[in-house]
Amino acid sequence: MEKKFTLTSMQSLSMGFAFFILAGALLLMLPVSIAGEKSISFVDALFTATSAVSTTGLVVVDTGSFFSRFGQTIILILFQVGGLGYMIFIGLLLAGLKKRLSMGNVELLHESIGRPSAEDLMKFSKKIIIFTVFFEALGALLFTCYWIKFFPLPEALYTSLFHSISAFCTAGFGLYSDSLTAYRDSLFFNCSVLLICFAGSVGFFVLNDVYHFGKHIIFGKHPRGFSAHTKLAVSVMAFLILAGIGIIYFWGGHAVGLTVKERIMYSSFQIISASTTTGFNTIDIGTLSNAALWLIVILMFVGACPGGTAGGIKTTTFGLVGVSVYSLLRGRDNVNVFYRRVPADVIMRSYAILMIVLIWVAVAMAILIVTESSASFQAILFEITSAVGTVGLSAGITSSLSTAGKIVIILTMFLGRVGPIAIGYSLIGKPRPVNYTYSKAQILVG
Repeated sequence: MEKKFTLTSMQSLSMGFAFFILAGALLLMLPVSIAGEKSISFVDALFTATSAVSTTGLVVVDTGSFFSRFGQTIILILFQVGGLGYMIFIGLLLAGLKKRLSMGNVELLHESIGRPSAEDLMKFSKKIIIFTVFFEALGALLFTCYWIKFFPLPEALYTSLFHSISAFCTAGFGLYSDSLTAYRDSLFFNCSVLLICFAGSVGFFVLNDVYHFGKHIIFGKHPRGFSAHTKLAVSVMAFLILAGIGIIYFWGGHAVGLTVKERIMYSSFQIISASTTTGFNTIDIGTLSNAALWLIVILMFVGACPGGTAGGIKTTTFGLVGVSVYSLLRGRDNVNVFYRRVPADVIMRSYAILMIVLIWVAVAMAILIVTESSASFQAILFEITSAVGTVGLSAGITSSLSTAGKIVIILTMFLGRVGPIAIGYSLIGKPRPVNYTYSKAQILVG
């Protein structure tokens, strides 16, 4: 009897993202998507679509001037779908049609959300939509209040909506060639952007925890404590951001002639933009010192919290690797965080994510060092880390990448969005558990 071939949930998830990327690239190549009489190659269109679906924000052409309103709308839809996960939309569509999800689609939806809880997936998907609509509408309102001073109302509304969705999805796409540098001196605008970026990057599980905490306080109930996941994710993120702001404030290399207020604003915005993997910038990245660039590389690599729209290996992965090393050095058998024991398979998964990403960065570096011989080692490392962390910050080499270099960055952005574990499972196929164990091997390490 011929064995029937079936896709695993990870393979379906990866192929789904690939489908949206390809469809988006073809739409961006249409004449109606491009402003004026210009044209775009398939590789550049594929690069732009991948950057949008992966919510990275790296661009080879200027979004605001090269694409028409139709093309900009296609990009907006792509990073909205990519930020939330296309399975969210499929799940809600089926719910609206009163259809039940199959077991395979439930598993796929679970992987798309990255949900660590046993809460009903459809119910949680609806919460995701509510959180998304709330914060994107809030961002659009705040941005409109600011931009109405510079643009007519229709233009202010469109610009605000585009940047609000981009900020919440941590996509980093903007309609201005200099990102947000023209508005870097406005405290109101800076705080508004960072608020929306934070909301998208902390993860929907954290937002759900905060929602229930606030709900219990408002109704006079004893608030339930935050989960170990929320505590670890937020504490690691807060530590990295605060440490980063201090370092870039004193050693950023951009502080000549600036007031204390300006140094704090610029340093805070750039560090938070990198840590949340949003990718907006209010200062020229090229003016930063080597120490500041290396710091941003680390923050982009770690990224933000899981279960949200941000990228990177995630704060919980970084935190668990650090805690497990500490536990090993202390001679402890278990890894504990906030008085909870972390399962061994979660620790193994954290190390697997770290190793897969490190190996890919090394391979991508080896290729780009050859294909982009005119670029510096530091600029190439910055570009690759930005791509794998789905950040979108660049040291200025994106538009000058060769075709081979663009393909490498496309694959890197795809890996960063879908996830290294999902890519690994997609390549290997269905897990094949074994019912036997070998005798222990005596191997020296270190």
